[in-house]
Amino acid sequence: MEQSLESLREDINKTDEQIVELFRHRMSVSSSVAEYKRAHGLPVLDAARERALLSKISELAGEEFDIYARTLYNTMLDVSRAYQYSKLNPCSEMYGSIEKALKDTPKVFPSRARVACQGVEGAYSQIAAEKFFELPEISYYPSFDSVFAAIENGECRYGVLPIENSTAGSVKKVYELMIKHSFNIVKSHRLKVSHNLLAKPGVKISEITEIFSHEQAINQCSDFLKSLSGVKVTVCANTAMAAKSVAESEDKNAAALSSGSCAELYGLDILASSVQDNDNNFTRFICISKDREIYPGADRISLMMVIKNRPGELYRLLSCFNSLGIDMTKLESCPIPERDFEFMFYFDFILSVYSPKLRQLLCELEARGERFRLMGAYCETV
Repeated sequence: MEQSLESLREDINKTDEQIVELFRHRMSVSSSVAEYKRAHGLPVLDAARERALLSKISELAGEEFDIYARTLYNTMLDVSRAYQYSKLNPCSEMYGSIEKALKDTPKVFPSRARVACQGVEGAYSQIAAEKFFELPEISYYPSFDSVFAAIENGECRYGVLPIENSTAGSVKKVYELMIKHSFNIVKSHRLKVSHNLLAKPGVKISEITEIFSHEQAINQCSDFLKSLSGVKVTVCANTAMAAKSVAESEDKNAAALSSGSCAELYGLDILASSVQDNDNNFTRFICISKDREIYPGADRISLMMVIKNRPGELYRLLSCFNSLGIDMTKLESCPIPERDFEFMFYFDFILSVYSPKLRQLLCELEARGERFRLMGAYCETV
């Protein structure tokens, strides 16, 4: 006789009660295993044991339920491992550096400092720097690479760099440079960006034959640019540089996509304002330093990790975050130059720097033998 849906659900409810009771028992035994490992100096992660267990589970489940059982037990092993770490609270070299930074960093972010920005006067990086600092002493550099270098060699205490845009996505060049430079993120800010078409006084929009701007700005204004027939679009290093070059050019038919402040700064007219595809257009900027600085209230963490290109590797890494209930906000990958099939992954997640979950996460990552670097623990403003 066919069972009713209510009857079937009642059967599932009873089964779930049994599973939860067995789960509680398993976690209790896992706690005892953690104490044994502590007493005998054994690591939490036993990769050989986990592989053997998954192989056994696969056989017990049978062909029909094999993949489902292994998925379930992969999660079970993740939470069991996280629980053991919480019991052992092992030392973490990386977390030790965080504790030191919390102790050594001043309680208040500086209001003035020497800051490196890419571009020229009027650049969006300058506007972002003025959001980070009340009185920044800004030094301009021709490239993102030279901004990183200025921090490393001590020319400037801080640097400001764009890292992603809500419309055009990540600034790939900055992410690629992160692999080769040493730095720490101390703050981030989401700046609302409005692009304008700027040209020499008296020039009409119908007379424009070439438009200059940064690649990101061009991507953010693609719909507007498509509406202009027969106009050449040329990429340059910076939106403010584009405005400056148009102002200094003898070609009256040239224009730039840039900020409204650059119009006044370089004596240009605004032919069209707010031409970005999305009015809700934000660019996220990071403020970096040479030394690790962590200010009170830091609740955003950025990590950089090397992951080999092999089945299940990324899943196993993400399971560390999932088992601790950590809210990941960004995952970015870049191939490592001159290294076959190896990638650098960038993780941003929301977690208070004071949370014990951070210690657990770093301990587990270190135990896995992953090569990773803490890029910063910081606050983000809007």
